[in-house]
Amino acid sequence: MTRRLRHYACGSTVHDIGVLFRGSARAVREFPSGVFLYEPGDGRRILVDTGYAPEPWDTGWRGAVYRRILPPSMAAEEDVARQLADDGVAPESVTHVVLSHLHPDHIGGVGLFPAARIVTTAGQLETLRRARLRDAILPGLLPAGFPGPDPLVLARSDFAPTEVAGVGLSVADPFPGAGVRIVDLPGHANGHIGVLVDDRVLLAGDAAWGSDLLAEEPRMRSLPRALQHDGDAYGDTAGRLVALSHAGIRVVCSHDPIGDRELLPR
Repeated sequence: MTRRLRHYACGSTVHDIGVLFRGSARAVREFPSGVFLYEPGDGRRILVDTGYAPEPWDTGWRGAVYRRILPPSMAAEEDVARQLADDGVAPESVTHVVLSHLHPDHIGGVGLFPAARIVTTAGQLETLRRARLRDAILPGLLPAGFPGPDPLVLARSDFAPTEVAGVGLSVADPFPGAGVRIVDLPGHANGHIGVLVDDRVLLAGDAAWGSDLLAEEPRMRSLPRALQHDGDAYGDTAGRLVALSHAGIRVVCSHDPIGDRELLPR
């Protein structure tokens, strides 16, 4: 059975590394918004996140604040459905959309896949119901009726402790036999999750601004740490991901610049 994992950059933003970490020089860096398509070879097509929505956004003053802090850039050709179609994948053939969390750069294209089953967590939906400014959730970007008539909502009880490459993780297995598991990666947002593919690649969402910055987490400044859902859990998750990387698991964060579209070595 041939398994494929592909990456698409669906918009980007910029941020100053010096604002994030103590001791870092001021340097504005571009962060692409990564979307990942996993095909286990059994007919299922599992999309992980959906990138930015094209402008204009109908999100009121909260959206204006968000765009000022993290200005999005989204060209028409970066639309996730368009990129999939250009790659020979009909958007209507996507069977599942897994959301690492509900921030704007991850949910902007959800409405483009009305036939797909949404995979989310109870923590994500809890935050959506009571979204505050610091939660950085803009409900206006989500389609009416989200998360749809038959979502797969993972509760805390669906996750069980296990070891991956000798590192302790909490994992759920909603896709038996597909070679993909959902990993609890707490800290950045309530209900934040990652996706472990073929026990070789961990799609780590926003567990860090980039996989190269995971080890820098202890130097994170007080303000960006305070904006995490749980600063202590954020640090613990970063440490586990560094250990996974050292053990040979490829850790990919959503905002990593990735040159190769194919992420699973043949």
